[in-house]
Amino acid sequence: MTYLKKPEWLRTKLYSESKFSHVSQVIKDHGLHTICTSGRCPNQSECWSKGTATLMIAGDICTRACKFCNTITGRPLPLDADEPRKVAESIRLMKLRHAVITSVDRDDLKDHGAGHWAETIRMVKKLNPETTLEVLIPDFIGREELIDMVINEQPNIISHNLETVRRLTPEIRTRAKYDVSLKVLQYIASKGIVAKTGIMLGLGETEEEVLQLMDDALAHGCSIITIGQYMQPSRNNVAVTEYIHPDKFAEYKEIALKKGFRQAESGPFVRSSYCAEKHVL
Repeated sequence: MTYLKKPEWLRTKLYSESKFSHVSQVIKDHGLHTICTSGRCPNQSECWSKGTATLMIAGDICTRACKFCNTITGRPLPLDADEPRKVAESIRLMKLRHAVITSVDRDDLKDHGAGHWAETIRMVKKLNPETTLEVLIPDFIGREELIDMVINEQPNIISHNLETVRRLTPEIRTRAKYDVSLKVLQYIASKGIVAKTGIMLGLGETEEEVLQLMDDALAHGCSIITIGQYMQPSRNNVAVTEYIHPDKFAEYKEIALKKGFRQAESGPFVRSSYCAEKHVL
């Protein structure tokens, strides 16, 4: 297999070591998981140095094996009943004004982890009443009663990622379906919660497909979109087919805003939670 060489614009820079160390220590002390680490996010240094992190609940073993993701796949451990408190306490210690929480897929559980999600949100809000909150949820296989368990706790933003265009979804994601994800976004928006989604470029999609995805997301009530470059986290993951130039990302942002998205983040290093604090009205 031939691997593409990373272009110059995909170089990251180092940030404040002191704040990075503080966030890292808080996460370690509370035995928490972050998508920053498991997903090998290129923004980890920047975000942790600013005192922010995207916390990942329900363990660090996922029941799905999406080809773009570096999270461990297998049989998850039982849920940690004390995790909601640990997450809430960590957010308090990190003094976050805006927090982002995500999770692995827990298809092994009857409620797919929705009850754990709800308890975590409740605890975070209880200990951090001034902190705004975004949650990046799995699809809960489209079951509205499970999505309602999250919605009822009233986070500021509920995000669910389409990840890639319709044609590539069966190849890139496991079990997840493009239309189910659209219905999840539509249901969130129908309940008056801000619905947000994110996608990766460089997986073999065409511009026409990206624009169609924008239209699909808008038609289903999504008002915020993030667009970033897929970067292969390991050789076990699907290879990058193309590195998109920053100018093209800028063009996609302009198009997204013209199409009607309230907010759009688009760039090589953009990820779902990048600059998430800007998305809260």
